[in-house]
Amino acid sequence: QVQLVESGGGLVQAGGSLRLSCVASVRGIRTYAMGWFRQAPGNEREFVATISAAGGATSYADSVKGRFTVSRDNTKSTVYLQMNSLKPEDTAVYYCAASFRWVTTRREYDYWGQGTQVTVSS
Repeated sequence: QVQLVESGGGLVQAGGSLRLSCVASVRGIRTYAMGWFRQAPGNEREFVATISAAGGATSYADSVKGRFTVSRDNTKSTVYLQMNSLKPEDTAVYYCAASFRWVTTRREYDYWGQGTQVTVSS
């Protein structure tokens, strides 16, 4: 069982930056690919970014490409999402998730955090 805890969300003005963190409860986090998803009110949860288990490969949704960067520190069992040039449409609850496969599909992720709210004001 993997427990994930996100932090770093908050209120920021458009154009600003935030860095989200996701800490895993197990040392074996290097076994898992990690993903970030987000869900805005009334919308389905959507893929944002993913990073492979060793950190050598990343993938992003088109809507965040060039603005967001996913990274990980397996020695700290932590995954990060650096978000720059934030837009009001980035407002959502952000979730991190763990998967045995490096994929972008939500249903392939086995473990989920509780989420952290990001609000971008215009």
